Amino acid sequence: MSKEDMVREAVEEAKAKAAKEAEKERDENQSEAEPEACEDVQEETECTDNDEGAGEAEENEEPEEVEDEEDKSGKEKKRFGRKNKKDKKDEKIEELTDRLTRQMAEFDNFRKRTEKEKSQMYEIGAKDIIEKILPVVDNFERGLAAVPEEEQSNPFAEGMEKIYKQLMTTLEEVGVKPIEAVGNEFNPDFHNAVMHVEDEELGENIVAEEFQKGYTYRDSVVRHSMVKVAN
Repeated sequence: MSKEDMVREAVEEAKAKAAKEAEKERDENQSEAEPEACEDVQEETECTDNDEGAGEAEENEEPEEVEDEEDKSGKEKKRFGRKNKKDKKDEKIEELTDRLTRQMAEFDNFRKRTEKEKSQMYEIGAKDIIEKILPVVDNFERGLAAVPEEEQSNPFAEGMEKIYKQLMTTLEEVGVKPIEAVGNEFNPDFHNAVMHVEDEELGENIVAEEFQKGYTYRDSVVRHSMVKVAN
């Protein structure tokens, strides 16, 4: 059972319990209200009998009748005023709804944080594997560069060339790209200068030669280019 199902089940149980408690309380309030209603009815009956027995001679006692009406009205307001009070069942439902909303928000934040951490862990693991593959790529390039021109049509050399191209295509598909170096301006974020040379044919702070290729993975540097910088 998921966390959301457990929370919903707890809410339903709490609602049912709150409904039973509210119904019990209404029954108790109704039992208390019935004697008061009976007293009001008796008072109204007595007032009616007195009015009929007094006749026209007691017309001056109208203020007392007004007072009775006011008392009766006050009792009516008091009796019916209880309905304006907030039901405990509604309060319990609001409390549980608020708690559920907060728990769902916390769960959503936890899910987003977990996904972010998982993505970071995946990227760290991928970079570690790529770092271990790059020396193999370097050896492929050195081996192919050492093949004499007259032997490049050799089936073995052609096979090695195809394997190298396939490896580079696969790396590119997963987001691995070589860093452009020769002829570009030196950038410490991507290049590692190991030598310096004065060359009038090149501009200032320009990469003259690359000793080892650098690579990036999803715009993050896996290995810096080892270069010679001019001027």
